[in-house]
Amino acid sequence: MPTHAEEDARAVPHRTFAWFMLPSILAMVLFITLPVVSVVVQSLFVEHERVMALVETCGPFGCSREARVDTAATAALQAARPLGRFAGLSNYTDRNHLALAEVGRILGQEATLGRKLADLANLPFYRALAFTLTYCMVVTPLAMMLGFAVALGVNALPKLVRGPAIFLSILPMIITPLVGSLILFWMFDPNGILGATIQWLAADPRLSLRASATLTWITLLTYGVWAHAPFSFVVFYAGLQTVPGDTLESAMIDGASRWERIRHVVIPHLAPLAAFVALVQLMDNFRVFEPIVGFSAEANATSLSWLIFNDLVSSDTQQFGAAGATSILTIAGVIVLLIPVLVRTWRDFNRKAAR
Repeated sequence: MPTHAEEDARAVPHRTFAWFMLPSILAMVLFITLPVVSVVVQSLFVEHERVMALVETCGPFGCSREARVDTAATAALQAARPLGRFAGLSNYTDRNHLALAEVGRILGQEATLGRKLADLANLPFYRALAFTLTYCMVVTPLAMMLGFAVALGVNALPKLVRGPAIFLSILPMIITPLVGSLILFWMFDPNGILGATIQWLAADPRLSLRASATLTWITLLTYGVWAHAPFSFVVFYAGLQTVPGDTLESAMIDGASRWERIRHVVIPHLAPLAAFVALVQLMDNFRVFEPIVGFSAEANATSLSWLIFNDLVSSDTQQFGAAGATSILTIAGVIVLLIPVLVRTWRDFNRKAAR
């Protein structure tokens, strides 16, 4: 049996590790857990109704009564209950979110699948969810493939020109997303260089990206690939520096072509990095917001993050409950989206640990 001295010696590293992790744990609780709990609580409340009062006004031709907002009573009510009125899950089930009643009616009607999907697309939440998922599923793989291709190309360049090539490759990452989207918006404007070129190629001087939902989506997806490819490039380029040179040389001696070396040596070596890039990109792309604002595309494309922004700034009163419900649904969507990648990563980890 271990002595007390041995038990104390084993406990010291654990205590050291606990004290080392304590600041990180406190930071996660303060800046992640508590805000999420606060949003969950806020999503269960709705704003107070304005207190109305009958005000009598008299003039030379008699008196009249009209209903006006009692600002003092409304302010007192808000001060007494700052969270608002408790509404339970109504923020999640109303028409602006999951719209359970409308969805049940649409699915229950006798119509074609295309008609039902079109009716669902008219609901704000599902219209935003459709664009958000499309953005994730298109931008994430294309940005990863483009970043990987650029990393391979830059890695094959002579060292003399590799530095400038790296700088040009990460340039979209340097530019602020909102500024970058504004720049491209001006370029795609009918008076911009790209907008005028598209009009000339299509022989249609009235063609406008903002007037076409399809062209708007294509533009936003193209911008997303351009903006997110540099992150993939940086990670994959760093990973290429760790590829075993002996393995590549052996493959070359065996007569493997460049594509075969990439397929059978480089890609398996970078698979863990690809999983990491996919996780980060999916989380980032699911929160797409800046391109929609920069392109002023909300008429044809909205996202879940844009719905949160709209609830907070686009009404007479800030709808914190509605914004909170959309935020929680967004977090749930991110978790569901990441589950396949996390399960695949966990299986790969267990498979390697078992060897």
